[in-house]
Amino acid sequence: MPGSARGGRVDFDPPSCSQRAASLVPKPSLLDIAIGVMCLVVSDGSLAIGDDAPAVDEQAQPSFLKNHWRLPIPPQGKPPARFSLIEASLDPESCAVCHRPQFDDWKGSVHTRSMGPGVMGQTMELIQDDPSTALLCYSCHAPLTEQQEKIQAKSGSRPRFKKNPTFLASLQPKGLICSGCHVRGHQFFGPPKRDGSLENSLPASQTPHGGAIRTPAFERAEFCKGCHQFEPDGYALNGKLLENTYNEWKEGPYAREGRECQSCHMPDRRHLWRGIHDPEMVRQGVTVRLTLDRELYQVGDRFQAVIALANTGVGHYFPTYVTPKVLVRFELIDAAGRPVEGSLEETRIGREVTLDLAKELFDTRIPPGEIKAVPYARTIEQPGLTLKASVIVAPDDFYIGFFESIVPRAKTRRTKALLREALGTVRQSSYTLFEKEVVLSQTSP
Repeated sequence: MPGSARGGRVDFDPPSCSQRAASLVPKPSLLDIAIGVMCLVVSDGSLAIGDDAPAVDEQAQPSFLKNHWRLPIPPQGKPPARFSLIEASLDPESCAVCHRPQFDDWKGSVHTRSMGPGVMGQTMELIQDDPSTALLCYSCHAPLTEQQEKIQAKSGSRPRFKKNPTFLASLQPKGLICSGCHVRGHQFFGPPKRDGSLENSLPASQTPHGGAIRTPAFERAEFCKGCHQFEPDGYALNGKLLENTYNEWKEGPYAREGRECQSCHMPDRRHLWRGIHDPEMVRQGVTVRLTLDRELYQVGDRFQAVIALANTGVGHYFPTYVTPKVLVRFELIDAAGRPVEGSLEETRIGREVTLDLAKELFDTRIPPGEIKAVPYARTIEQPGLTLKASVIVAPDDFYIGFFESIVPRAKTRRTKALLREALGTVRQSSYTLFEKEVVLSQTSP
């Protein structure tokens, strides 16, 4: 995610936010696009559409999405007089009263951490120093107007910002909440019933919060596009958009097969949004195989090993975006169980960029359906050698260096504490995807 260029310098602004600033500021109409999928309020497909709530058909979906994602999401306003306190609430805990399974899934997802210490530690200062960029950060991380301390004043030729009278401080740290996707003006929206139907089942007066307007738009990849794809004129390095996940999917086999983002990231409509941070999710999408040119070697022989990583089930590049890295490691272990000096080799798979996001260093990601082969060759110089081969996933590799660089520049104790907390978290997020030890040469009798 890019730093923002201001006054001839590049600042270390929050990557997901500043990139969006670079992408969206020249073209404000882009703010009409969708943000990521959130809690589907309809828990089992049985809620009704209100009498006066028309279904949204296929032809109307693009228009619906554009209107649904006017950002920031306008204030909800005064709830209908018939609404209970729970029905009128925007708090996810209120949704949980009737939609506990969806709430529990969301609570353990990355969406609930979209305003975690790393983002919060940056926006706390940005909202004072650069409110325009902070509000662009919020457009994905906390999209409701009620989650944002400031709003843009309508008068004047230059952007001015004022205190937001509808701001609810308790909602902001909860990130991408249910109402961010499902509530507009206290009208509720959701996907079709499980049988695909959109029509009413009961009058609105007989259903909680008046039922929901149903639309297949909730099942389209475009619903996720706004926070996972830059526009064609957005921030790019080496001729490639920095955030390009939707296009990677669109140009790949999953789009041709009609498999939307929700097919993998919301299986059976669950609100999991599992991705690179989830080892089992990655194992379902990537096949790893270790091969050697023969079984055993003698001292003086030269051997060759290859780890092949195949993108067999990821609908976009693996990994997508610039923050994660995949590390392929080879190392020799001697008969005493000690690493052989100089034998360690590590290959980084991903899109590597500088911390200020000014330059792409390399891009070795794996497109859908393709294979990346990493070779390793050595001469057997002693008996009793074992090859240790592993694949490590570092979901937050970029953020480790990023947070290390900005912690010393934090202006307050509070922001510094938040950024240090974020740094500690990203340092611990790596995991072993694959590991295998193979005896190369027998120990001498």
